Amino acid sequence: MVKTKFLSTAIGSMPFEDPAYAVGVSLKSMDAPIWPQLPRLGLLEQMEVQYSENIPCAVVDTGKNRMFFQTDVDYSEKFAEFYEAYMTASDEGGTNDFSSMAISETYSKGIYSLLNTLKEKGGKKPWIKVQSTGPVTFALSIVDENKRAMYYNEEFRDVIVKAISMKSRWQIQQFKPYADNIICFIDEPILSAFGSSTYVSVKREDVVSILNEVIEAIHAEGAIAGIHCCGNTEWSILVDAGVDIVNFDAFEYGETIAIYADSVKKHLERGGTLAWGVVPTSEKIREQTAQSLEEQLEKVMDNLASKGIDKNLIAEQAIITPSCGTGSLAAEDAEKVFSLMAELTKRMKSKYNF
Repeated sequence: MVKTKFLSTAIGSMPFEDPAYAVGVSLKSMDAPIWPQLPRLGLLEQMEVQYSENIPCAVVDTGKNRMFFQTDVDYSEKFAEFYEAYMTASDEGGTNDFSSMAISETYSKGIYSLLNTLKEKGGKKPWIKVQSTGPVTFALSIVDENKRAMYYNEEFRDVIVKAISMKSRWQIQQFKPYADNIICFIDEPILSAFGSSTYVSVKREDVVSILNEVIEAIHAEGAIAGIHCCGNTEWSILVDAGVDIVNFDAFEYGETIAIYADSVKKHLERGGTLAWGVVPTSEKIREQTAQSLEEQLEKVMDNLASKGIDKNLIAEQAIITPSCGTGSLAAEDAEKVFSLMAELTKRMKSKYNF
């Protein structure tokens, strides 16, 4: 993997309503621009709903502002069609056509706004980042008609994992003509609750296997796979799943990564990256400066280095991000998040002669 050297990028959501404006912010403030998820445009741009399009038995109820899976019907034919499309596209010698799980402009204004802008500008960006909702978060958050989480229905869980794999590959294919390197993040906020009494029946080996399936799909397109979790979790799960980039909240939970120093060292030594979400995505951003964020980043990097990991290695394989998406922030606070992130990444690159 390429050494990222304090490359800047972001998590998907933004609080803006104008897709072109959101894309402009992305292109101006990030080394690896993102396509913006715009939850203020309505239900279809919400985190899980945005990725539900064309998954068998997914029902979007705009009247009740929710989505669920209808499992009390004969879904055998729909499942057969889904698996046929999956195998035709992904088997060795297959078509590599994942458009059956495409995300339409109805569900994402941001994808098409960024694509159109890149097409108009011409040339290639060094980096572009895309993102998919994580399969674990999706399957534990979305329920069936009886309000049972889809994670506990193994038939549907497998379809969800494969659908998100296909949607990830489709996204990467759309942006390949416009970037030398593509990063695809799997957004898994629910992993911060892993091990809690709420999810006591969720097994570690199953989570590792599920994540690995999506990571392998991303790798099959020649892209770099990241996992974002904005709370504290068992970070070694992400490393064991084979991810390239571990993205965490380094503002609130920066020192937790050092608890898993052995796994992190293995991750870095095999070429992996840590994405330090050091720019807060709460009202705390109002109190921050580039200087204060630099001090916080140095503090948590030093803490990890104190566990026997070379600090130059940490710096060479570092990415800077906000701690989470900015979709729930006031627009002016989000603007400050991206402005400070851009300033911080310049400071760190200069400081380390990158």
